Amino acid sequence: MLVVVLGKSVYAVLATVTLLLHALFILWVAAGALLTRGRPVLGWIHIGSLLWGIFTEVMPGNCPLTTLENWLESRGGVQPYQGGFLLHYVDALVYPNVSDTLLTVAGVAVCVFNLAVYARRFWKDRNKTPAEEKAGAARR
Repeated sequence: MLVVVLGKSVYAVLATVTLLLHALFILWVAAGALLTRGRPVLGWIHIGSLLWGIFTEVMPGNCPLTTLENWLESRGGVQPYQGGFLLHYVDALVYPNVSDTLLTVAGVAVCVFNLAVYARRFWKDRNKTPAEEKAGAARR
Protein backbone atom coordinates (compact mmCIF):
# COMPACT_ATOMS: atom_id res chain seq x y z
CA MET A 1 0.00 0.00 0.00
CA LEU A 2 2.81 2.40 0.88
CA VAL A 3 4.45 1.83 -2.50
CA VAL A 4 1.23 2.72 -4.31
CA VAL A 5 0.79 5.91 -2.27
CA LEU A 6 4.38 7.10 -2.59
CA GLY A 7 4.77 6.09 -6.25
CA LYS A 8 7.96 7.40 -7.79
CA SER A 9 9.31 8.77 -4.52
CA VAL A 10 9.96 5.19 -3.32
CA TYR A 11 12.46 4.86 -6.15
CA ALA A 12 14.04 8.19 -5.23
CA VAL A 13 14.41 7.03 -1.61
CA LEU A 14 15.87 3.71 -2.75
CA ALA A 15 18.30 5.60 -5.03
CA THR A 16 19.41 7.68 -2.04
CA VAL A 17 19.90 4.57 0.10
CA THR A 18 21.92 3.02 -2.74
CA LEU A 19 24.01 6.20 -2.94
CA LEU A 20 24.76 6.04 0.79
CA LEU A 21 25.63 2.34 0.64
CA HIS A 22 27.87 3.03 -2.35
CA ALA A 23 29.68 5.79 -0.46
CA LEU A 24 30.10 3.56 2.60
CA PHE A 25 31.47 0.76 0.43
CA ILE A 26 34.02 3.14 -1.09
CA LEU A 27 35.07 4.27 2.41
CA TRP A 28 35.34 0.61 3.44
CA VAL A 29 37.55 -0.13 0.44
CA ALA A 30 39.71 2.96 1.02
CA ALA A 31 40.19 2.66 4.77
CA GLY A 32 39.06 -0.82 5.80
CA ALA A 33 42.60 -1.98 6.55
CA LEU A 34 42.53 0.35 9.56
CA LEU A 35 39.56 -1.58 10.98
CA THR A 36 40.72 -5.12 10.37
CA ARG A 37 43.81 -5.46 12.53
CA GLY A 38 43.40 -8.51 14.73
CA ARG A 39 40.23 -9.52 12.88
CA PRO A 40 41.26 -12.04 10.23
CA VAL A 41 37.77 -12.77 8.87
CA LEU A 42 37.08 -9.07 8.43
CA GLY A 43 40.49 -8.73 6.80
CA TRP A 44 39.67 -11.38 4.19
CA ILE A 45 36.35 -9.68 3.49
CA HIS A 46 38.20 -6.41 3.01
CA ILE A 47 40.77 -8.01 0.69
CA GLY A 48 37.87 -9.30 -1.43
CA SER A 49 36.40 -5.80 -1.42
CA LEU A 50 39.75 -4.37 -2.54
CA LEU A 51 39.97 -6.80 -5.43
CA TRP A 52 36.38 -5.97 -6.41
CA GLY A 53 37.24 -2.26 -6.21
CA ILE A 54 40.23 -2.69 -8.52
CA PHE A 55 38.16 -4.81 -10.90
CA THR A 56 35.36 -2.23 -11.15
CA GLU A 57 37.85 0.60 -11.65
CA VAL A 58 39.81 -0.96 -14.49
CA MET A 59 36.98 -2.73 -16.33
CA PRO A 60 34.90 -0.77 -18.83
CA GLY A 61 31.37 0.14 -17.83
CA ASN A 62 29.86 1.17 -14.54
CA CYS A 63 29.93 -0.46 -11.15
CA PRO A 64 26.73 -2.44 -10.51
CA LEU A 65 25.83 -0.05 -7.67
CA THR A 66 26.10 2.92 -10.07
CA THR A 67 23.88 1.12 -12.56
CA LEU A 68 21.32 0.34 -9.83
CA GLU A 69 21.40 3.91 -8.54
CA ASN A 70 20.90 5.34 -12.03
CA TRP A 71 18.02 2.94 -12.72
CA LEU A 72 16.32 3.85 -9.43
CA GLU A 73 16.80 7.57 -10.12
CA SER A 74 15.28 7.29 -13.58
CA ARG A 75 12.29 5.34 -12.15
CA GLY A 76 11.92 7.99 -9.45
CA GLY A 77 11.77 10.85 -11.91
CA VAL A 78 15.31 12.08 -11.19
CA GLN A 79 17.73 12.66 -14.06
CA PRO A 80 20.49 10.04 -13.55
CA TYR A 81 24.08 11.20 -13.78
CA GLN A 82 26.42 10.08 -16.53
CA GLY A 83 29.74 8.38 -15.88
CA GLY A 84 31.00 6.77 -12.72
CA PHE A 85 30.08 7.39 -9.11
CA LEU A 86 33.48 8.76 -8.08
CA LEU A 87 33.81 11.03 -11.09
CA HIS A 88 30.33 12.44 -10.57
CA TYR A 89 30.54 13.11 -6.83
CA VAL A 90 34.26 13.79 -6.37
CA ASP A 91 34.25 16.10 -9.37
CA ALA A 92 31.21 17.95 -8.08
CA LEU A 93 32.30 18.16 -4.44
CA VAL A 94 36.06 18.25 -4.21
CA TYR A 95 38.07 18.33 -7.42
CA PRO A 96 36.37 20.06 -10.32
CA ASN A 97 37.30 18.70 -13.75
CA VAL A 98 39.15 15.57 -12.60
CA SER A 99 39.77 13.15 -15.45
CA ASP A 100 38.47 9.57 -15.48
CA THR A 101 42.02 8.32 -15.82
CA LEU A 102 43.26 10.19 -12.75
CA LEU A 103 40.40 8.89 -10.62
CA THR A 104 40.98 5.34 -11.85
CA VAL A 105 44.70 5.54 -11.08
CA ALA A 106 44.01 7.05 -7.65
CA GLY A 107 41.38 4.41 -6.84
CA VAL A 108 43.65 1.54 -7.85
CA ALA A 109 46.56 3.12 -5.93
CA VAL A 110 44.47 3.27 -2.75
CA CYS A 111 43.51 -0.39 -3.17
CA VAL A 112 47.12 -1.42 -3.83
CA PHE A 113 48.24 0.54 -0.75
CA ASN A 114 45.70 -1.35 1.36
CA LEU A 115 46.91 -4.65 -0.09
CA ALA A 116 50.48 -3.61 0.80
CA VAL A 117 49.34 -3.03 4.40
CA TYR A 118 48.02 -6.59 4.49
CA ALA A 119 51.21 -7.94 2.91
CA ARG A 120 53.29 -6.15 5.55
CA ARG A 121 51.11 -7.51 8.37
CA PHE A 122 51.38 -11.01 6.94
CA TRP A 123 55.14 -10.71 6.61
CA LYS A 124 55.54 -9.41 10.17
CA ASP A 125 53.25 -12.11 11.62
CA ARG A 126 55.05 -14.82 9.67
CA ASN A 127 58.47 -13.72 10.91
CA LYS A 128 57.64 -13.31 14.60
CA THR A 129 59.91 -15.03 17.06
CA PRO A 130 58.33 -17.40 19.60
CA ALA A 131 58.93 -14.81 22.35
CA GLU A 132 57.05 -12.14 20.35
CA GLU A 133 54.16 -14.53 19.74
CA LYS A 134 53.96 -15.34 23.46
CA ALA A 135 53.99 -11.62 24.35
CA GLY A 136 51.23 -10.94 21.80
CA ALA A 137 49.09 -13.75 23.20
CA ALA A 138 49.54 -12.39 26.73
CA ARG A 139 48.31 -8.95 25.67
CA ARG A 140 45.06 -10.33 24.27
